[in-house]
This record gives sequence, structure tokens and C-alpha cells, in this order.
Amino acid sequence: MSSIGKVLVVGGGIGGMSAAICLRRSDVEVHLIDLDPEWRVYGAGITLTGPTLRAFRALGVFDELASQAYTGHGIQVCNMAGDRLKVVPTPVVGDPDLPGSGGVLRPVLHAILARRTLDSGTHVRLGVTVDSLAQNEGDVTVRFSDGMEDRYDLVIGADGIFSRTRTLIFPDAPGPEFTGQCAWRLVIPRAPGIDRRHFFLGGPVKVGLNPVSASEMYMFLLEALPAPNRIEDADLHLRLAELMQGYGGVLATIREQLNESSRIVRRPLEGFLLPAPWFSGRVVLIGDAAHPTTPQLASGAGMAIEDALVLSEELARQGEVPRALERFMERRYARCRLVVENSLQIGRLEQQRAPIEAQAALVEESLAVLAEPI
Repeated sequence: MSSIGKVLVVGGGIGGMSAAICLRRSDVEVHLIDLDPEWRVYGAGITLTGPTLRAFRALGVFDELASQAYTGHGIQVCNMAGDRLKVVPTPVVGDPDLPGSGGVLRPVLHAILARRTLDSGTHVRLGVTVDSLAQNEGDVTVRFSDGMEDRYDLVIGADGIFSRTRTLIFPDAPGPEFTGQCAWRLVIPRAPGIDRRHFFLGGPVKVGLNPVSASEMYMFLLEALPAPNRIEDADLHLRLAELMQGYGGVLATIREQLNESSRIVRRPLEGFLLPAPWFSGRVVLIGDAAHPTTPQLASGAGMAIEDALVLSEELARQGEVPRALERFMERRYARCRLVVENSLQIGRLEQQRAPIEAQAALVEESLAVLAEPI
């Protein structure tokens, strides 16, 4: 990376930290900023596919992650009553020793990546964002919200679905749209027999269980709504119990145990695909800043890490920014488009209460494509 000496990463989430870790391997000076002065992470558990685990291995954190998370194979498909119908295989993604799926608590993943980012020598500044970007012939002048100013060979916008960087370089770009579903997530002790991901299909809502460690799992539930609405925190467990009415087996037990102290997170699902290219001059967008997706394929985190890996590879291979960004788009656009479009389509099938076979088939087809090399 002879012509790439200093890079700014905007956003300290999964994609931003992955980019910093990758670039530091090439001895690039990396500055990472995050708006949250405490560098916190929100949410419950996160599902990991085989391709995402492959990306973690390429990033160099798989072993540490696996020691604190769950990894395994296959997705168990069940009906409303909890009867087991079929196991959707999770494809092998090259290394036969690599698991096909997994799960981890978001705070655990954040802590692993944050430690690796700091240990890499990345300069981290918190509580600041970007106020303006001025593109020059060979670099970008950045003015920060605290009044500081600096120049960079490349700026990477990894600042999420409501990206400030995207607004600065593409002021007329489309924004995220509500998909018609809200996602509920609940962290609970891992129930006996939950040895892999479980989907409960065919009912009024889609429900899933995913182990995230030896002792914990999380439940997700997708609720169809005409528009997002707010529910008071004190009432979350009551509404979740209503939505779970009629589900049997382990879900009936979970429903009976819901109370005001249950660890429940509820968020509207939003997504869109930014038209190509995802860069302007020497500023490029990765992860949710460019292609935020819904969780139906459990690939949002994986796509962000892959973005970081591919961008770092092309910067090292090309040795200069313009051609590297062109190659980045050539390698990433179709793959990320598949994730966004198929995730949205699965969400529509869920809302239509399409046959279980149709939903499972699209998941299986998509995972097979994502198992291909990046």
C-alpha cells in the first residue's frame, strides 16, 4: 500500500473495527472514530452463518470467538407445535473443520473486536463524528465535530444504517425503509435439546431459537406490522407473550416464564441497497452504511466483515485508491445485493405465511451461494 499511508474509519462497529484490524496488518496508519463516547453496543444475540465464521477466521478472531460462543451445524425447522420437521443443512464453506453456523452475544463480539482493534495500534477517538469532507486530488481533508481537522488518503464510512458519511457524499441517496416487520429478541438460559439453530414456521409469526454460548440462547420473533409502533418497556413481556400464544413445546415454556425483568429488545426492521458505486473519490462506504439488510439470512455482520477483508485485499493488491475501490465494487456488489434482496423476499414470504417449504428453500438456496469464495 505504498500510496496509502493514513486511513480514517468512521464508525466503531463490526465493519469499522474489522477494517481497522485488516489495514493495520499492512502497517497502514489507521484512525477510528465513534460517536458514542463509551463505545457501547446494543442488542441481544447475533446469529452466525458458515460464511460469517469463515470471515472471522480470515480476520484472525475465530478461535477466541468460538471459545465464548456457540458453533455447530444445520438449522432445525419446526412447526407451531414444536414438532421437528427437517434439518436445513448449513453448507461447508471450504474448510471441513469450520462449523456451518453459530451464535454469540453482541457484547461478547464487540469486546473481542475492540481488544483486537486497540492491540493492532489503531488510534481510537470516541465521542466525535465527521462534520465535513473536502476531497483533494490525492487525499481527503476531514473536519471533525470537535473542531479538529486532518488529512487522509482514504476515508471508510462504516457508520451504520443512518450513516453520516453516506449523507455527506451522497446527499440524494435513498434511505432505509421499514419492511413491515419488527424483530423481538430475548436472551434466556439455553434449554435442553437446543443443540443448533431452530426455526418455528407456519404460524402467525416466525420464531427462532439460537444458542449463543454453553449456557445461554436467544429467541427471535418477527412481528408483522403496517407501521412501526412503540411499546413501553414495562409492557414488552406482556405483548411478547400475546404474540407467542399457541406455540407449543419449548416456546410454551419460554412464554410462561416471561416477566418484567426479561431481557427483551424490540426493533423495527429496515433495509435498502445503495446503488453502485458505494464510493465517491476517496471516500467509500461499507457494511450497513451501503447495504443494510434484515436478519432473515443472518448475514449482516458477515457482509460487513467481508467488505473489510476485500477492501484491504484490493488496497494492498492495487497499491492505489481509485483502482482498489473499483475492484472492491466488482467483488462486492452482486453478493451484497443477493443478501439484501433475498432477505427482504424471505420477510415477505413470512408475512404472507407462505408454505414452510418455500421459506426454507430460499434460505437453503441463499446459503449455498454465500458459501462460495468471496
